[in-house]
This record gives sequence, structure tokens and C-alpha cells, in this order.
Amino acid sequence: MTDTILLEREGGLLTLRLNRPDKKNALTRAMYSQLAEGLRQADADPEVRAVLISGSSDCFTAGNDIADFLQQPPTGLDSPVFQFMLSLFDCRKPVVAAVAGPAVGIGTTLLLHCDLVYVSRDARLRMPFVNLGLCPEFGSSLILPRLLGQARAAELLLLGEGFSGEQAAQWGIANQALADGAATLDKAREMALRFEKLAPQAVQISKQLMRTPDREQLRKVIEEEGALFTQRLHSPEALAALSGFLAKS
Repeated sequence: MTDTILLEREGGLLTLRLNRPDKKNALTRAMYSQLAEGLRQADADPEVRAVLISGSSDCFTAGNDIADFLQQPPTGLDSPVFQFMLSLFDCRKPVVAAVAGPAVGIGTTLLLHCDLVYVSRDARLRMPFVNLGLCPEFGSSLILPRLLGQARAAELLLLGEGFSGEQAAQWGIANQALADGAATLDKAREMALRFEKLAPQAVQISKQLMRTPDREQLRKVIEEEGALFTQRLHSPEALAALSGFLAKS
């Protein structure tokens, strides 16, 4: 692990902490690879009871590092971003997320695949795919309409509207909204550590049973979205929007 992804072990809890504060924890190919490897290690280690994914007390992630993304865009399921998605999707251990500040793009969609999510009330979540000439990813086009209803999902995915941590908790995207970032990190750690006292096989089987009914359909949607997302990266709409974004940053 490089210092942009900090791997911290506390008993049976493995924390993967995003640590690129100068870029608002924007995710690079290298960071995706490190996150995927961390999740695979956790899944294979019988001593790890749970995984916690977090950023800092004031920033989760600004989403993809656009410059890095354009320099070498994903080409298929073997690309780092999709390896991360599939590692999280396949993780048998419970995964907890702590979100404070911005959670943009995949910073929001990854939460749909975590088992417990804690957010600060003023967290700012957004999936601005259409604003960048792109399309939904990581199963969000299937999960969000089912979770929120078609109308609200359309606001988030077709208009790219943002929402607060408090709304995320009200809508069932998060378990609880906390007063601030520090309280959010503390709560997420507290809940993740609870898995140390529970029978690990029982927890894993229960997670498997909860996720099995839609598993194959969701994997297919993730792959279909990924193929379309990769195509969109080369479209005139996306190239213009992403270049404009870089010019402003």
C-alpha cells in the first residue's frame, strides 16, 4: 500500500483509509488497485472479521481523478476500477463505510455495496455521471430505482442532483447520520468492531443469504454498465465535458 491508501489493522478490523487530502481523496488507478488488493486480503484472512472503508473527518472522496482516468481509461473488467468494484461486490466479510464531506460518483455508488454505512449530516453525495457525458455505474441503475423509486432515482441519475448525509439516512442509503465527521468515523469504527464478538461464519452466511436473490442480475448489470461507461469515455459528449472539468480545476 502507498500512503494514498492507508491499511490499518485493529484486532479483527481492517481499515482501508483514503489518504490523498490535497486532491480531496480523488481516486487513481493505483488507488483502485490497492483497494481491490486490500479487500481480497481481508476476504482471505480468517482473522479479519470486518472491513472499514473511510476517508478523513472532512472528506470521503471527490470520485475519480479525471486526469488519471483520461490518461489511461478503463478498457474492461480487468481494469483497476472494475477490479475494485468486483472485489467489493464479492467480499464475504461485512464492509462498513464512514462518509464525511464530499462523496462523488463512485464515492456514492460504492456505498450501495457496503453492509453498514454511516454519514455525517452535512455529507454531500452526488452521482454526476450525466453531467460528465457518462452513464451510471456499479449497479446504481438497478439498485437506486428499487431502493428509492423511479422518480427520486431519476433526479439523482438523470439530473445528477446531490443530496445530504441526512437525506441518505432517511432514504435508506445510510444507516445513520451523525453530527459531524469525527462522530461519523467513531460510530463506524464502533459498529465495525462489533463483528469481533459475533460468530464469523454465521455473519458471512447471513450476508450471503441477504445478497443471493439478486446477485447474478446485479453482477450482469455492473458488467453492462461498465461496458457502456467505457464506451462513453470516448464519446464527444464525455470528452468535451471532462476536458471542460479539467480546465476549471
